[in-house]
Amino acid sequence: MKPASKFWRHLQRVERDFVGDRSAMAAVEFAFIVPLMLVTFFGTVEFSSGLASARKVTLTASALADLTSEMSSAGNIAPIVDSDLQNMFNASISIMNPYLQGGSTSVTAEIDEIYVDSNAKATYQWSRLATAGPSASQATLVSWPHNPGDPVPSLPSALLVKQTYVIVAQVSYTYKPTIDFGGLMSTAGVNLNDVAYSRPRQATCLVYNNTNPTPVNGACPTP
Repeated sequence: MKPASKFWRHLQRVERDFVGDRSAMAAVEFAFIVPLMLVTFFGTVEFSSGLASARKVTLTASALADLTSEMSSAGNIAPIVDSDLQNMFNASISIMNPYLQGGSTSVTAEIDEIYVDSNAKATYQWSRLATAGPSASQATLVSWPHNPGDPVPSLPSALLVKQTYVIVAQVSYTYKPTIDFGGLMSTAGVNLNDVAYSRPRQATCLVYNNTNPTPVNGACPTP
């Protein structure tokens, strides 16, 4: 056999072995695909956790509005005091667990009673705000965000029924992602909030702490 023929046969065999050996190609493909797979996996986990947090915020607002509207009445009026509100805040905010346990953000909740007068003008009767920090088991009453008689900036038109009372519950929570993803998700977090509406169910109105505005002859106060 001629040397040239042997050389070409050897070259063909080497070429065939090189083309048939795909182990290096698989390693390169794996190196390209793994980062994408990891980003997709952890991104899905974070997105799902964010959706669950948003759902919790909605449930918390709904529970807070329902608990407040179910206050037992004394005639035409249902009295409500700070201890009642404390219990309502504690019960509703507990829905946010486990997102408050070991986390880094707090949840803020607000309860308002609004009166719609004979001119369909909405004003605050009373208002109370509470917060619960990371790993907190109880809410803390912190302030009165609105004064009696302050105008309500916005209220759904369907609730503007003249000479009626509306219970409004608002909940806010900042969801912070666990992984930064190279700046794709804000480390400052995403603000999640929701509002729930209800009406007093066992009375015409709720009177906070028997203070101003004071009921007269058992009638619900109007600012």
